[in-house]
Amino acid sequence: HSGDSISKNMYGVLIALIPAFLVSLYYFGLGALIVTLISVVSCVLFEYLIQKFLMKKEPTICDGSAILTGVLLAFNLPSNLPAWIVVIGALAAIGIGKMTFGGLGNNIFNPALVGRVFLLISFPAQMTTWPLVDATGATVLSLLNEGVTDLPSHMELLAGCRGGSLGEISAIALLLGFAYMLWKKVITWHIPVTIIVTVFAFTGIMHLVNPAEYASPFIHVLSGGLMLGAIFMATDYVTSPMTTKGQVIYAVGIGLLTAIIRLFGSYPEGMSFAILIMNALTPLINAYVKPKHFGEK
Repeated sequence: HSGDSISKNMYGVLIALIPAFLVSLYYFGLGALIVTLISVVSCVLFEYLIQKFLMKKEPTICDGSAILTGVLLAFNLPSNLPAWIVVIGALAAIGIGKMTFGGLGNNIFNPALVGRVFLLISFPAQMTTWPLVDATGATVLSLLNEGVTDLPSHMELLAGCRGGSLGEISAIALLLGFAYMLWKKVITWHIPVTIIVTVFAFTGIMHLVNPAEYASPFIHVLSGGLMLGAIFMATDYVTSPMTTKGQVIYAVGIGLLTAIIRLFGSYPEGMSFAILIMNALTPLINAYVKPKHFGEK
């Protein structure tokens, strides 16, 4: 009735990712293109092979979901990551994160984040070796974790002049994608805005309590994978709650977990772990906020 379809929404998200992809090409050059192509081709190939030969069903690679998983996985990787590691990440994303649960619509966890976290745990050195964008090549969050106070300005963070995964470096590009998806009604504002506000509020309180130890909330909002995760990954239809109330609860949980891991954990970034944890809690949230049947007490 609405004219929506799986492929329409998937390709809508892909269009929204174009500004961030162009920024990654500008800063990282050929490396960004190679990692993205390898990731996308690998995800599509693994989905086809698993559906065709293991699940014995008609492949659905044309619906855009495998392509989107490949792009989002690439956006969570360094642009200098070896090709064979990217392929392993694609296999984990599609094989473990998606097809093990029965394919699109059945997966509990965001597939791209399953691949990213699998690689982060398996290849920590390669996953935290960043190409040079500024003088150091280090991410802002890793600098914070090391106690460095000489950080990029807010304008540099907005534009993308910093180290990091290839799709997360420019807040402006990600916000353009967010505006496009709101315009096309691909997603609603509830999850992204709630996550960002929660992280801003929590880190802002900590900054007020001890500004010497805890960075400005603007730094936390504009750095790391917060924007990418909040806009493009936490909003995944399958792994996020169905009701507005549930989405707000889910988003507050992601924001709090992200801030807590960043401020008190050993990992400088907590977005991926926070989303996966709240993915696991989504069925409980749905059960809690499920509307009552008419006449039910």
